[in-house]
Amino acid sequence: MIKHSELILNPDGSIFHLHLKPENIADRIILVGDPGRVDTIANHFAEIEFSVQNREFKTVTGWYNNTKLSVISTGIGTDNIDIVVNELDALVNIDLETRTIRKEKKSLDIVRIGTSGGLQTDLPVNTFVISQKSIGFDGLLNFYANRRAVSDIQFEEAFRNYTEWDKSLPSPYVIDASEQLLSKFKGDDFSFGVTISAPGFYGPQGRELRLPLAHPHLNEQIESFEHAGLRITNFEMESSAIYGLSKLLGHRALTVCLIIANRVTLTANENYRDEMKKLISKVLEKLTL
Repeated sequence: MIKHSELILNPDGSIFHLHLKPENIADRIILVGDPGRVDTIANHFAEIEFSVQNREFKTVTGWYNNTKLSVISTGIGTDNIDIVVNELDALVNIDLETRTIRKEKKSLDIVRIGTSGGLQTDLPVNTFVISQKSIGFDGLLNFYANRRAVSDIQFEEAFRNYTEWDKSLPSPYVIDASEQLLSKFKGDDFSFGVTISAPGFYGPQGRELRLPLAHPHLNEQIESFEHAGLRITNFEMESSAIYGLSKLLGHRALTVCLIIANRVTLTANENYRDEMKKLISKVLEKLTL
């Protein structure tokens, strides 16, 4: 039995942070950072079954193309992803009444729709990028056992060697997207590459305001790195934890991002919401085929 301190439930029996019960979620889940984007996606639903919000975690479950979907906001960062993915897994793979792990496990489809910063000149603002792999600069997965079994160790070693990775930084980990979900998104509408999840928006992504950077040339090394025919395409702040925890727990994960700034050409689209609506429509269609 999982102790009360390890699996915290609310008085109504819902899971602690998300305020969800097993019957409140679908098997196909869309994650977004911004709680406001939940309503943007839910406006496409033909019918809404359930809605709840606690802090930055907002959930709407409904129907699109005769498919049941849940859209959940995570807020920003891999620390929040640690909460969201673990609690989603608990909802489907732990009996919350007996606090015991179910013998038969369920796998969820988890697709993140987000914004990101481009790292290649040929990926201009408003490009849709799918993350074939995600590199975690956050260190989260290193707190879990067996993380090497789900990681691309050769890619990690090549990246660390190429960048002469500073050992004072969290050790980067590399996780693949779900091949099953990738196959749904093949087409000319999307670019494919490797995404870095950074543990911050400024220094960890090479932005310098008043504080100087410890590694001012790291972004240049990131942009020029290539391994096994793959290059690093964009920065964001969540996908590595989604991929890593999903792999360890037996779920399928994919991240699709809109590039709203290109860090190489120094261009940005502050009014990106219309492009985000286009991306949402494409993801909904692909996910429910």
